[in-house]
This record gives sequence, C-alpha cells and structure tokens, in this order.
Amino acid sequence: MSQALTDGQATVLADPDEHRGGTGTAKFVLTKIAEAAASIVLVIVLGFFLFRLLPGDPVAFMARDRPTDPGQIAELRERLGLDRPMLAQFGHYFAGLFQGDFGESYIERRPVLDMIGERLWPTVLLVGSATVLAVALGLWLGIRAAWKRDSLFDRTQTGIALTLWSVPQFWLGLLLLVATNGLFPSRGMHSPDAGPGFVAQGLDVLHHLILPCITLLAVFYAQYMLVMRSSLLGEMNADYLTTARAKGLRDDLVRRRHAVPNALLPTVTLVFMQFGMVVSGAVTVEAVFSWPGLGQLTYEALHGPDLPVLQGVFVVLASAVVLMNLFAELLYRVLDPRVRTA
Repeated sequence: MSQALTDGQATVLADPDEHRGGTGTAKFVLTKIAEAAASIVLVIVLGFFLFRLLPGDPVAFMARDRPTDPGQIAELRERLGLDRPMLAQFGHYFAGLFQGDFGESYIERRPVLDMIGERLWPTVLLVGSATVLAVALGLWLGIRAAWKRDSLFDRTQTGIALTLWSVPQFWLGLLLLVATNGLFPSRGMHSPDAGPGFVAQGLDVLHHLILPCITLLAVFYAQYMLVMRSSLLGEMNADYLTTARAKGLRDDLVRRRHAVPNALLPTVTLVFMQFGMVVSGAVTVEAVFSWPGLGQLTYEALHGPDLPVLQGVFVVLASAVVLMNLFAELLYRVLDPRVRTA
C-alpha cells in the first residue's frame, strides 16, 4: 500500500515537470518568433528612412535625358508620392508590405516584387553552391587540422584560412579575374553564343558560375574551418574520449563516433546563422562579376537611387539573416539537450 502511494505520488510529481517542459519549449519558440518579427519590423523602418538619406534625386535622375520644366518635375514627384510628408510615405509603404506590395520601380516602372523574383534564383544558385562547398571543405579541413594539432598541415591551413577570412570579397574577385586572364567568363550568367538544349545551357551557366562561386567559397570556408578546428580542440581532452580510447577503440573511430559529433554543434549553428550573411555578402561579388542576382540589382538601383527597389531588396536580404538566425537558435535547442534543460 505504501509502495503504491509512493509510486502514485511520483507520477503526480512528474506530471507538472513534464507539463512545464512542454510549456517552456512552446514559450521559447514563441519568444524567438516574436523577437524575429520585431527585428524584421525594425529592419523595415530603418531601411525606409536610411535610403532617404542617400545622395541623389530620383526625379532628377529620371529626367536627366529629357527637357523638363518645374511643372513637369512637380507632377512627377506627385505621381511617385515624393511630395507627401515622410511619415505619410512610410505609412503607405508599410501598409503595402502587408499586402505583398513592395512598390513600383522608379526607373523601370515595374513591380519591385516581380524584379526581385526574377533575380532571386541566380542569387540562390550562387550562394547555395558556395555555401555547400564551403561547409564541406571547411569542416573536413577543420577536423584534420585539429586532430593533427601543431603539425605542418595544421599551421599551413590555419594560416591560409586566416588570410582568406581577412580578404575583402570584391578585391579577391578582381584578383581572380586578373589571374585567370580570360579563362572564365567575367560577366553575366549566360553567353549569347551558347548552344541550344538543357545540357549546353547548363554547362554555360556552370562556366560563368565558377569564378564568383570560388570567390565566396574562399572567404567563407575559412570561417567554418577555424570554428570547427577550435570546437574540436575543445573536445580533445574530454573524459569520454579518454574512456573510448581505454576501451580499445581506434583513433579514427574515436574521432568519427565521439569527438566530431559533439564538436559539430556550434558549427552547425554557425552554418545557418551565416547563410543569411552569405546572401547579403553576395552583393559585392555579384557587382564585380555582373551576376544577374539581387546583389547586381542593388548595385544598379543605387545609381538612381531607385528607392523602392533598394528598400525591397534590403528587406528581403535582412529578413533572410533574421530568419536563418531564428532557425539556428531553434535547431541548436533540438541538437543540444543541455539547452533544453537550461
């Protein structure tokens, strides 16, 4: 009887903890989503007013090649909504965003959302290819460098990674253009003389992709390599590795089955957090190689300045960073049980 009561009390006492654990997870997820939503709203606000501080007059840029009188200038300002107070312009823009309306380009007179949609795929292709290669190369080199600490391989790879991580992307891209000396295309995504057919078109895009992809890869693999090396070095003297070796496991099995999975946690989180930053960082690379993505669209819009396009691209790129950070925080909670119990 006493044992039955004890078991029943244990069950009753366990239920509130389990309930609090589920509630804690839901509260954590909702809190992070709310923080991400607040960050995106702040991005929208800052982006709108920040681009208003850019030098240049969009109306003067549009009328630069045609004779216009002050009346026509005033009419054009009214048509674009630039004659209204700044807060009224912001209210109209903010309300339109919730309806999926990013505005209309001042220069091309087309919906900004359509222009972003056309340029999104080239950016995803470039950034996705560079990120996958950078993660694979960075993790592989980081694991080898850490396991062979202070060896010639470790010192060489660490020095190369530190050098590449500090190099500006646009400068590295220009160096590659000079070094290859016309071996690869330097502009665009397609050649006008490319043959018909899916295979010929695909090979042509791949040929154009090589230089901008290598530029992004060279800079970002270095960060993954250094973080993976540092994380694995922190696990090298852990007690569970000593126990695994004492049981007679080979060194490569100790590394692959025990050390690397634990060292991967911060690196996996970094991959998702940095993915949004890679998208933003592609702006300079696309400008150097005239890659027809969101970065090149931003570069072209700065000449006007084409404010609706700049605002739309800024919101998309900044939202990618915020959403990737949100996903990284949620993923880390799933991967590391210590975070769930904290």
